[in-house]
Amino acid sequence: MISVERKDGFSLKISRILREATEHRLDIYFFVPGELGLNTKVVPEEEFYHSAIHVQRTYFSNRPYLSLIRSGLTRRGELSSEQYRLSLSLYAYQYAIGLEQSCHELLNEKEGVTQETVEELIALVQDILRRLRRNVPSEKALLKYYTNIDNYLSWFTEQRLLSLVAHLPRNKEYKNAKALLLEVSDLEHQHRIEQQYNSRYTTEALSRISNKMRLLRRLIEYPVILKEKTQELGGGEEKLLKAGVTAVVMTAMSLAVFEVRETLGRISLLVILSLALLYALREIFKDDLRNTLWRWLRKGRPKWRRQYFDVHSNQLVGRQLEWFDYRRPAKLKEDILVARRANVTQKEELVMHYGSHSRMLPTRFLSGYEQTRETLQLDLSLLSKLMEKGSHHVYQLKDGQVARHPVEKRYLLNLVTCEVQGQKPPIIQRWKVVMSRSKIVEIEEIMQTESSASDPSA
Repeated sequence: MISVERKDGFSLKISRILREATEHRLDIYFFVPGELGLNTKVVPEEEFYHSAIHVQRTYFSNRPYLSLIRSGLTRRGELSSEQYRLSLSLYAYQYAIGLEQSCHELLNEKEGVTQETVEELIALVQDILRRLRRNVPSEKALLKYYTNIDNYLSWFTEQRLLSLVAHLPRNKEYKNAKALLLEVSDLEHQHRIEQQYNSRYTTEALSRISNKMRLLRRLIEYPVILKEKTQELGGGEEKLLKAGVTAVVMTAMSLAVFEVRETLGRISLLVILSLALLYALREIFKDDLRNTLWRWLRKGRPKWRRQYFDVHSNQLVGRQLEWFDYRRPAKLKEDILVARRANVTQKEELVMHYGSHSRMLPTRFLSGYEQTRETLQLDLSLLSKLMEKGSHHVYQLKDGQVARHPVEKRYLLNLVTCEVQGQKPPIIQRWKVVMSRSKIVEIEEIMQTESSASDPSA
């Protein structure tokens, strides 16, 4: 299953777990309203791909596999310095991802969060941090690495718990849950002060402490993130096509010039004008012919290839082919249109399609891992620039009085994903994305079991 989250600004975070199957196929269809006027001239496909789509793949483990990492930490005497750093980073990264996911699930709990649920989360958090702090290395070099990891996890835990306090629904159990969350947040804050992890100068400014923690997060992620190399496909074919078109056009031009000389005879003003016309036609049709043939030749074929390498062994662990293009709804498959539930008024939409086909080699993965986690950051700021500014007013009658309310203009976009892992049947999901010129307002997943009649705005 794929999860979609709203990040800061105009970013969408699309995450999925690539399980043991070696082949994976992903198609993302983003339905953009026709009133935005998006096309290849306004925002070229390659420009959007390079500036708005960012893919990252990391090792991933389910909860049962955490024991492998924990055992690596407890057997410090049997590990080399490099292995210890790796085990510590894996432990910290797994904890950070798990806490992010748990907090996200709590915030999306429709029936509200109970005190028991919060207590379970806090108990798990404290248990994991206790295991980490139970094995402090004695070597000076490793102690510095441990200090950085513990510093970040303590700060990250405090931030996640405080975000829950700020955003949890105010139900009858909120007061008790808030007290528990604030208590643990304060304990982590005091832990960093006691250990003197951060100087007073750093903690005085939020920007400085935030930037420091961002760098520490990168330190944690480095051993876990797969290195990648991106290559644009079709470079050789494009050169051959350009050479072939030039040869054909120049041959035709040479024959035309020869015919002009034979017909008009000696050099005259008419001959010069005829040659000028022929060269003008050459410049017009050469580029058009080349572009048309290139689009026909590359239609439906991948445009980029990514290669993934393990950070430590530098072994190739997977490859991925990628597509990105603009399409019309009429060109889409029937199951995608059914999931979109398009009606007559939405035929003017433009569909941004991103596709990937990856093949992984789990036998070359880091020991203890058989899965990877792919995170795709989709930056929609390019689309926000096409949206209109300002707001309009809506009038409402309330208690015999007419009230005027300013309403910011918003746009409804639809996100449909189709994921295939190995030989399993495809999984199709859909989200509504509400945007304004200033931000992403709301994201709502639309379950495919619902009937179209129950969602007339779809």
